[in-house]
Amino acid sequence: MGAAHPLLTFFMAAADGRFPPADGRVTVLPPLAGGLECSVAFTGHAVVATALAGQAVHAQEPDGFGASLSPDFLRHLAGPKGWIDVIDVTLMARGTGGPSRLAELTDADDHPRVRHARELRTNVKVYGDERGLITLADGLAGRRELSIELRDVQDGGQGHGRSLLADALALVPEADPVFAAVAPGNARSLRAFLACGFTPLGSEVLLRPERG
Repeated sequence: MGAAHPLLTFFMAAADGRFPPADGRVTVLPPLAGGLECSVAFTGHAVVATALAGQAVHAQEPDGFGASLSPDFLRHLAGPKGWIDVIDVTLMARGTGGPSRLAELTDADDHPRVRHARELRTNVKVYGDERGLITLADGLAGRRELSIELRDVQDGGQGHGRSLLADALALVPEADPVFAAVAPGNARSLRAFLACGFTPLGSEVLLRPERG
């Protein structure tokens, strides 16, 4: 998903506070690279990137008020045996520029977070220290994405999540947007991202269709 996709225009506009019209409609775009598709919901407007024809998408009656993320619609997009990822909150913050305290890691390829990033993203780089690790990569529609995982969350993290995110933002050039996708049920992680200046833009789900 490293190459830019028309969906990137929507993300970059939303990062600047310019959202699609809240008209309840669904915009249909071509599929993502790598055999992936997605459904993204903004306030009152949805964007679906799929190999299906627009007529086939609209025949399922999705809308911009939540139906574009309904289980029945997502299963229609993915096909009976396709893979559907979890629905995440779409977040965005601006880079603060270096220097960062985080060192690049070259021995973390077997880490589950890194493996997941490499399955879905390109140009993945891994940084971290004793608190945990973060990945920076080209992700959905070619946007720059950040993910994080702490080494020990049993004690509540002791603020390590917020400090690690702050250091991660220093790896991104000042004022450049960086995006993150966080499961809404992961309240601890969501609070950490919000506390570090990330702003909710919408919600999203990735799919790898298998339509036979």
